Amino acid sequence: MEIKTIKVLICDDSPDFGVKIASKLSEYQLYAYTRKNEENVILNSIFSDAPDIVIADLTLKDSDAVQIMTKARELLKKPPHFIIASDFSNSFIEQQIIEHGASHTIKKPVDTNELYNLIKLVSIKNFTTDCNDAELIVTNLIRSLGIPAHIKGYRYIRTAILLCAQNGAYLDNMTKLLYPHIAEIYDTTSERVERAIRHSIEAAWNRNNKEAMSSFFGCSVENFRNKPTNSEFIALASDKLELHMRKFNNKSNPYISKIIRDNDLTLKK
Repeated sequence: MEIKTIKVLICDDSPDFGVKIASKLSEYQLYAYTRKNEENVILNSIFSDAPDIVIADLTLKDSDAVQIMTKARELLKKPPHFIIASDFSNSFIEQQIIEHGASHTIKKPVDTNELYNLIKLVSIKNFTTDCNDAELIVTNLIRSLGIPAHIKGYRYIRTAILLCAQNGAYLDNMTKLLYPHIAEIYDTTSERVERAIRHSIEAAWNRNNKEAMSSFFGCSVENFRNKPTNSEFIALASDKLELHMRKFNNKSNPYISKIIRDNDLTLKK
């Protein structure tokens, strides 16, 4: 699945955030540019440059993201998608931001691989079965189940699904193979990886998204006396991904996330 060139406005022109993020996104073949973190400057750019995506802090120097989104919706027939970055995580505030027009929120410091996946998600109007982007499929899946993107387990569980879909040996020995590999990638410990993944599944389970959960597991969630285990969740998700990717005859392709490739880690055979 190919995506047209996407224009991304980053509402921050500081070297340590805006310019850095723009440079990273350019490596993904996106057209990313920065503007000052001020309401009039941002709105003028939205009206004149017509970006597809706007990445903004929750708070601006003289305003906030909610005001920007509100004015953009009032003055434009087709406003851009907004991804709001925040220094803190709060489910209530996150929900309020979404209700005011944001497509997604993301926790700072921003992970560019995660941000790129969010940009792809909001840029594609209809997520269809023709999608052959493994990372996008997994990101869409775990977000639809209600796993919050700001918790550490979100990255771990996404990486776990991609690894297990590529090599079933990880499922056979999660404690000795999968968790240590993920821990090496993210510079942490196996125990923290296991605990964070378990917490992610608990977070999704406690959000009571029964329809999405039932669709994912192929039966009513009431059939589960307790929440799914790490191995149950990852096994089912990786199996769904592997079966989907077989349609495109690219099982041998390295559709492992960029973060894995960047760490020069080789899958255990």
